[in-house]
Amino acid sequence: MKSFRLKSVLVVLFLSTVLISCSNDDDKAETSVKTKTAFVTKIEGPATGKVNDELSYDVTYLVDNACGEFDKISEATIGEVKGLQVVAKYPVDGVCTQQVPDPKKTVYKFKATAKGTIEIKFKKSETEFLTQKVVIE
Repeated sequence: MKSFRLKSVLVVLFLSTVLISCSNDDDKAETSVKTKTAFVTKIEGPATGKVNDELSYDVTYLVDNACGEFDKISEATIGEVKGLQVVAKYPVDGVCTQQVPDPKKTVYKFKATAKGTIEIKFKKSETEFLTQKVVIE
C-alpha cells in the first residue's frame, strides 16, 4: 500500500510540474514591441473625388530609427482639433544597426459619403497637423 501511495504522489507531482512549467510564449512577443507616433512629412493623392468612391493617399512619415515599422493609423487630437496620426512600432529587444532612418510610406484610403470639401489631417508634430483638402463632387 505504501508503494502505491508513493507512486501516486510522484505521478501527481510530475503532472503538476509539467503543467506549471508550460508557459505561453505569445505574451512575450506582444510585449517586445513598443509603439510611438511617427510624424507625417507629406500627403499625396487626388484633390477631387466622387461620393462613395474610394480615394487613396500616399502618406510619408519619419520613424525614430531604421527598425521602426508601420503599425496603424489612429485618431489624434491637438487641442480641440481632430485628425489622424501614423503609429510606428519598434522592437524592444535587440540593437538597431542603421541609425539614419529613411522616410517610409503607407497608404490611407477613405470613402466620402457626402459632397463638399474634406480636410485630411495627419499629425506632423506635437502641436500641428499637415492638411490635404479634397473636393467631393
